[in-house]
Amino acid sequence: MPLEYLTRIAQTPAPTFDEAQRADLITRLWEGLGYACERDEVGNVVTRIAPPGTAQRPALAVMAHLDTVFGPQTDVTVQQDGDRYSGPGVGDNSASLAVVTAFLRDLRGQSGQLRRPLWVVANVGEEGLGDLRGAKHFLARNRAGLGALLAVDGYLGVAVTKGVGVRRYKARFVGPGGHSWGDEAPSALHALGLAISGLYALHRPLSPRTTLNVGTATGGNSVNSIAATAELLLDLRSLDPEPLMELDSRAQEVLNRAARDAGVSLSIERVGDRPGGDLRAGPLLDLAQQAAKEQRLDFRQASSSTDANAAVPYQLPAITLGVYRGGNAHREDEWVQGSSLPKGLKLLRRVVELYQHQPVG
Repeated sequence: MPLEYLTRIAQTPAPTFDEAQRADLITRLWEGLGYACERDEVGNVVTRIAPPGTAQRPALAVMAHLDTVFGPQTDVTVQQDGDRYSGPGVGDNSASLAVVTAFLRDLRGQSGQLRRPLWVVANVGEEGLGDLRGAKHFLARNRAGLGALLAVDGYLGVAVTKGVGVRRYKARFVGPGGHSWGDEAPSALHALGLAISGLYALHRPLSPRTTLNVGTATGGNSVNSIAATAELLLDLRSLDPEPLMELDSRAQEVLNRAARDAGVSLSIERVGDRPGGDLRAGPLLDLAQQAAKEQRLDFRQASSSTDANAAVPYQLPAITLGVYRGGNAHREDEWVQGSSLPKGLKLLRRVVELYQHQPVG
C-alpha cells in the first residue's frame, strides 16, 4: 500500500532549493526495492528500467517532484485521524511520491514485460522560485531518449492537459535614503507604491485567462527613515503565450515609470519563466481516460503550471496526472484521504500499462 511510504516521505523536509534530505530518502527506498539510482547535477533522483531489446525505443518518463512550499523551520509532523492524514506537504507532493514508490515496488519482477524503457524521476524545484529547474534539466539532458512525459501531481480524477505560462520578476527600487525630517530624498517605498498601483491597473484579458499578482512587497527600515530600498515579487500568468508576452512588456513599462516618477533607480530580475501552452497530451489523455473509465472514476481536464510545462519547448507529449484525494494544498493543514492512494496507484499503473502496450513503431 502507498500508505506505508506516505508518512516517512511527508515527515522528511524538502524546501525548494533544499531537497537533499528527501532525495536521500527516495534513493534509499528505490534502491531498497532493487533499482539502481543516480543523482544528476541538480539533485534529481533517476532510475532507468530498460529490459533487453528496448533500449533504443523512446522511453516514458514518470516524474514526481520532491519539493514543498514550506521552509526548513516548518513542523512537518503528520497527524492521522481515521482515514485523514494532515500536515504540511502531505499531499503536494508527498502523496504522489508515495504512489510512485509503491508503483516501483509493484513493478518488481514484472519489468521484463515492458516494451519500452521506463524512466522514473523524483525531481527538484517544481514549486515557487524553483522554476521547474529539475524538470527542465532532466528534459534538456534526456529529450532525445524520450517519447512522453507523465508528471504525477495533484488530485485524483484530474489531468492537466494545458500548461499555464508563468513569468516572474523581482523588482528592486533603490534611492539614497535619509532621515524623515532632516532630508528630502526620494523614497524607494514611494516607487513601490506607484508600481503596485500601476500594475493592478493594467488590463488583463478574461479569455484567454491572464492574471497578475504582486506576491510580496517589502522595504524601508523604520518609521522615521526614508526608505532606501524596496522590492516586490511579481507573478504573471496566461493560458496563451501572446497575452503573457504583452502583459510582461507592459508590466516592465509600469515598473520603469514608477522608478522614474519617484526619482529612484530600478533593477529587474527575471526569477521565473515557465513555458505554457498545448502539452500535446492527446495520446496520454486517451489512455488516462480509458483507465479512469475502467475504474469508474470521475475524470476531468484542467489547466495548470506543473512539471509538464517543461516539455512544451521540446514538443514532447506530456500530461500531469493526479493520484490522491485531499485538500488545502500549500497550507499547513493540508490533508489527504488515505484510502484514495491505492486508487491513484491503480490508475497510474494502468496508464503506464496501456502506454507500454501501444504498437511499437
